[in-house]
Amino acid sequence: MKHTSLDAIRIFLAVAEMKSFTAAAIRIGVTPAAASKAVKLLEAQHGVILLTRNTRRVLLTETGSALYADLLAATCQIDDAFSSLARFRDKPAGTLRLTVPRALGTLVLKTLAPQFRQAHPDVALDISLDDGEVDLLERGYDAGIRLGQSVAQGMVAVRLTPDLRWSVVGAPAYFADAGRPRIPEDLVRHATIRYRFHTSNMLARWQFTRDGAAFHVETGHTLVVNDTGLIADFARSGLGLAYLPDIEIAHDLENGRLERVLAPFVPNTSGLYLYFAAKAQGQPKLRAFIDMATALRDAAA
Repeated sequence: MKHTSLDAIRIFLAVAEMKSFTAAAIRIGVTPAAASKAVKLLEAQHGVILLTRNTRRVLLTETGSALYADLLAATCQIDDAFSSLARFRDKPAGTLRLTVPRALGTLVLKTLAPQFRQAHPDVALDISLDDGEVDLLERGYDAGIRLGQSVAQGMVAVRLTPDLRWSVVGAPAYFADAGRPRIPEDLVRHATIRYRFHTSNMLARWQFTRDGAAFHVETGHTLVVNDTGLIADFARSGLGLAYLPDIEIAHDLENGRLERVLAPFVPNTSGLYLYFAAKAQGQPKLRAFIDMATALRDAAA
């Protein structure tokens, strides 16, 4: 298949419309000689005569007239295609691809995603649950949600939540049967329900602090799960102790279905952040998501 350059097509259309190489050259910004050469190459490439030339004007042959009509229709389609890009420039539209952590990101999106879809029906959400580090540009994501310490350098980060409080919790029935740990080291004698990261397959550490020093305890465990909601369910059922963010179990703590232990030893962590490449925030779909996320954050403050 012969390849015809878009520049040659553009020159041919201009000459056919203006009926003059000189006038067409002025419009396009090339020399008359360059315009004439481009059309001659086009004719030679396809083995046809498109134009007849005399000293006063340029006329289309029958073949040239047919090609001009076809190309004119095609260029109108191309113009329409580029004009349709305005809907992506002027209002939120398209697909917004997000990567969020399996354990915590869904807690934010439970409220944010439905409200965003209702406000912006022309934007589809494509959400991937992933606990590991993700290169947004390499994987084709528009934005991600992660704990502050996990946001890659060079990204713009927008805080979504305050610092997160965590708790070691258990059901009253569990404590009635097994007693309460007084210090973190007591956990080795308790049944615990551990979280396994989906990507790395590692167990999440139970982090503690004492006298300003951080440490972790490798607990004995009878259950391992890669879903924090199910861990909370198991803890409520009295199957063991769990290490969970308070935002996940707030209602359980309020109504007494779960109770805290070791509170003085459990540190807070950085909150959740929405992060993205600086150049991406100009997209209306992402700008709208950022605005809604920050509005919900401010309303909850």
